[in-house]
Amino acid sequence: QLIGIWYISEWIATGKPKAFQLVELGPGRGTLTNDVLRVFNQLSSLLSKCDVSIHLVEVSPKLSEIQALTLTRGKVQSDPKDESAYMKGVSKTGIPIFWYRDIQDVPQGYSFYLAHEFFDALPIHKFQRTEKGWREVLVDIDPEVPDQLRFVLSPSSTPATQNFVQPEETRDHVEVCPEAGVIIQRLACRIEKDGGAALVADYGHDGTKTDTFRGFRNHKLHDVLKAPGTADLTADVDFSYLRKMTQGRTATLGPIKQREFLKNMGIDLRLQVLLQNSSDTATHKQLLHSYDMLMNPEKMGDCFNFFALLPHHRLAQSDKKQKPESKSPIPPVAGFGELLLK
Repeated sequence: QLIGIWYISEWIATGKPKAFQLVELGPGRGTLTNDVLRVFNQLSSLLSKCDVSIHLVEVSPKLSEIQALTLTRGKVQSDPKDESAYMKGVSKTGIPIFWYRDIQDVPQGYSFYLAHEFFDALPIHKFQRTEKGWREVLVDIDPEVPDQLRFVLSPSSTPATQNFVQPEETRDHVEVCPEAGVIIQRLACRIEKDGGAALVADYGHDGTKTDTFRGFRNHKLHDVLKAPGTADLTADVDFSYLRKMTQGRTATLGPIKQREFLKNMGIDLRLQVLLQNSSDTATHKQLLHSYDMLMNPEKMGDCFNFFALLPHHRLAQSDKKQKPESKSPIPPVAGFGELLLK
């Protein structure tokens, strides 16, 4: 809900354009978009003159079916003619929804982008600094145990080593996700050209961590090389790499820890309202448990981060030569402290 508020806040700050697209990358089961749509519906009087549409970038046929059930009660049209979308429908609140396999298929225009636990699932290259220079970490079959995989270092430099390790890199082990770089470049180009904003929420760090590649199976840590295809593989997002890959086309904010972002967005007040509006003990318990999960530094409060791309003009300072009253002050960006602008 607070993410929905963030987008509306940015829409207001940029002068309430007549239309906006909400584009989610890898929408999972569609629950986050559903919550955002509920906020849009609650604020429908504010959005009454705005043409809102939802655009989901999803490669999995199974997940797109689940999203359609969540968002449209399953009422969708597959392979609509003359559309780059492979499916379309209408939300329970009457907002058009389109599905695409690639970000490039999404129509151009003023858009808000959402990537929640998206970048951490993309494939990475791993590199190790050695006495002979950088070497890529590769996967090999263990000669002593034929059914087992193992990590090995490349005997010499690989094309990936030459292309993906930054010359100024100070760490001894580094993970690079080229696909994330390509996607962030595309988002930056679109925001620079058409306006809008992108919000990235994910596990990550600002260029400080080294070996974060891990597997999860049934919510427990799982050896990444055991039984390939049966576990979720993830690597923390390197936000310093994402910032670099925008190539200065947009301003970037963050990364800021989830508990700071949500606190700035008013989660404490929201919790109080929800607790006052519910009378049963079970709901109270669930709300407090959920709040703790999101905010506790030992849980998701510190390991989850928020990062944003915004057009430069959204954050440009007013010209000091002009009279102060001739230009309206720039509204702050919700959720982010001023010091986090880079």
